[in-house]
Amino acid sequence: MNFELLRLAAEARAKDSNYKVNPRMARTDKRPAPIETPREFQNPFAALLADSLALDDFGDSPAPEKPRRPDLGRVILRRETQHGARPVIIIDDFAASISNRSLQDLARKLRRACGCVGTIRQRTLQLCGNQVEKVRALLEREGFCVADG
Repeated sequence: MNFELLRLAAEARAKDSNYKVNPRMARTDKRPAPIETPREFQNPFAALLADSLALDDFGDSPAPEKPRRPDLGRVILRRETQHGARPVIIIDDFAASISNRSLQDLARKLRRACGCVGTIRQRTLQLCGNQVEKVRALLEREGFCVADG
C-alpha cells in the first residue's frame, strides 16, 4: 500500500471545509455511556399460586425404578504380556447370544474409554495397556458379570 497517497488524501481532507468529523469518533472524554436501569422483570406466571394448582394422581406415587440392564452373561478378564513386556488385557468367553456387531460396539467403547488400541479375534477382545480396573468397571456397567481368569 502506498503510504504517500494516504498522507496526501488525509491532507486534502483536512483542507476541505466540507469535510466533517464524526463527533462520536472524535470524543476526547472516554466516559462510559450511562447504563439504563433494567426494567422490572415481569414474570408471566406470577399470578399463579402453587396452592391453587390441582395435584395430579401421580403426585404421591413412588418414583419409577430404573430399568435394569439385561444380564449379558459372564466374561473372563485376564492380563497377559505379549511381545516382550507389553501388557494386554484379554476378554473372552462371551455368550453365544451376543452378536458380532455387539462385540464390535463393546470393543469401540472400551477402546475409547481406555484410550488404547484393541482388536477382536475369534470372539475374544484384546486391548493393549494395563487398565484392568477401567475395563472391569465398564463391562459391569454394560451388564456383564466379570470373572478373573
